Amino acid sequence: MRVAVHYHASSEGAKETAREIESAGGEAALFEDDLTTHRGPSELVQKVVTQFGSLAVVVNSAAVMERTPVGAVTPQIWDSIFALNLRAPFLISQDAAPIMKEQGGAIVNIADLAAFENWPAYIPHSISKAAIVKMTSALARVLAPEIRVNAIAPGAVLLPENWEQDSEERLVATTPLQRLGSPDDVVDALLYLLKSDFVTGETIIVDGGRHIRK
Repeated sequence: MRVAVHYHASSEGAKETAREIESAGGEAALFEDDLTTHRGPSELVQKVVTQFGSLAVVVNSAAVMERTPVGAVTPQIWDSIFALNLRAPFLISQDAAPIMKEQGGAIVNIADLAAFENWPAYIPHSISKAAIVKMTSALARVLAPEIRVNAIAPGAVLLPENWEQDSEERLVATTPLQRLGSPDDVVDALLYLLKSDFVTGETIIVDGGRHIRK
């Protein structure tokens, strides 16, 4: 595939991603845009199409996860979370759809296990990700049959670098498969959703079974 790698502030990470794609024999191009602005999502879609000429796959993965205990959530914090986590992927999908319908394609949204659990310190984040799950099924219905729309809800697949050892051990102990996941587990789910042409409107939870604990 020819891959459009979007970034906002993480230019070095985007460059490393592009290098990995190219070393694997693919083609990559970098596109900088602030998706929290009103025009950002549309601008990104147009820049990608202008350079590549077409658009077959969209992966909506840009998001922010902020600790926001009840009582500390301001309108500004709420709006900034939802601008990136929910409004941007909807607008990108909306602008990409007319282009993708010409040849068919797939949209994959990255949700979160938080969409299915209650995380007291991350309620706005959880609400935004639950809305992604609903957006996925709604767009799948509207954009069929030319475009399939699915989502992936990862659990613990990439812990923060400063994560404490005892916290990691508790996470493993309370996961039914008794281990943490990896980014490769999410990639495998993504490739399945891209290859399968008879699945749409689904959210695949990749969490080692944490959502079935209760």
